[in-house]
Amino acid sequence: MRVGTQSQGSLRREARALVDACPAWNARLAARRISMFIDREMAGLGLTAAQAGLMAQIATIGDDTLGALAQRTGLEQSTLSRNLRTLERQGLIEIAVVEADLRRRAVWLTEGGVRRLQEALPIWRRAQASLAQILPSGLARELADHSEALAEAKP
Repeated sequence: MRVGTQSQGSLRREARALVDACPAWNARLAARRISMFIDREMAGLGLTAAQAGLMAQIATIGDDTLGALAQRTGLEQSTLSRNLRTLERQGLIEIAVVEADLRRRAVWLTEGGVRRLQEALPIWRRAQASLAQILPSGLARELADHSEALAEAKP
């Protein structure tokens, strides 16, 4: 269906307004650009920013179950499992059934995963310092903190 010229101009203006003002679109765009920046910095290590972040989350959690990890990362269980399988295939994490409850699975870093995360930290710190020259320090954390209420908000 072809839109008339006058209607097409109006649609373009409204679509531009959506792209310019939509928090979801702009947050995703910013996240992709930041991730690509950090991915380039970490490429020599063979980890993406997302993988390093996930490994850091695993290293910091007291509750090592996949459910707790999914909640902390804001990822759906299926997305989390897909990302974890990649790390598991690389020998960086281990996933096992919790003996007390066979429906639950726990995750932890392997010795190789601990070493890789330790190697990643100085590279990550340098990438963060470079990023801080471009973006205001703490901007991403501030956005995450402010968006916490959205996880429980009803539309």
